[in-house]
Amino acid sequence: MEFIRASMEHIDRMCEITEQAKCQLKGLGLDQWQKGYPNREVWLADIREGCSYLAAEEDKLLGVFAFQTTPDPSYEVIDGQWLTDGEYASMHRVCVADGCKGRGVAGRMFAYGFELAKQAGFRAVRIDTHPGNLPMRRALEKAGFKACGEIRLAGGCEDGDLRIAYENCL
Repeated sequence: MEFIRASMEHIDRMCEITEQAKCQLKGLGLDQWQKGYPNREVWLADIREGCSYLAAEEDKLLGVFAFQTTPDPSYEVIDGQWLTDGEYASMHRVCVADGCKGRGVAGRMFAYGFELAKQAGFRAVRIDTHPGNLPMRRALEKAGFKACGEIRLAGGCEDGDLRIAYENCL
């Protein structure tokens, strides 16, 4: 498996994988990603900023995620406590294509995100997910993330929605 920075040529497949993830979340009875986020415009902005990455194997795109190095406003207030109080990188919009789940794709994407963070000089990576998204919560814990508490999303169509916040110290 290799990781590549997403470009405009990948946008249709990125959106397809995202829609598959939205359907899975809906099937779990969750409201996460059911209000229009993430969408094509979000991924296009990520591509322009150079912060979206793809897991690929033999020219097949298996997963997608965003890696960000700027502070996330949603992480400013936590009901709990972060493991670190310094600078951090964050991963968002982690999606694995249907047919590729259970093959370790998410774990490899997290590991790659950790490497990106280390190369950029960060000591930690943060991420969040819906409290009911048990498959993602298991994947996060398997990758070494520790649950730190609850946050409320700041901004966008999911403004105020509850999430479980995780951090991994590198």
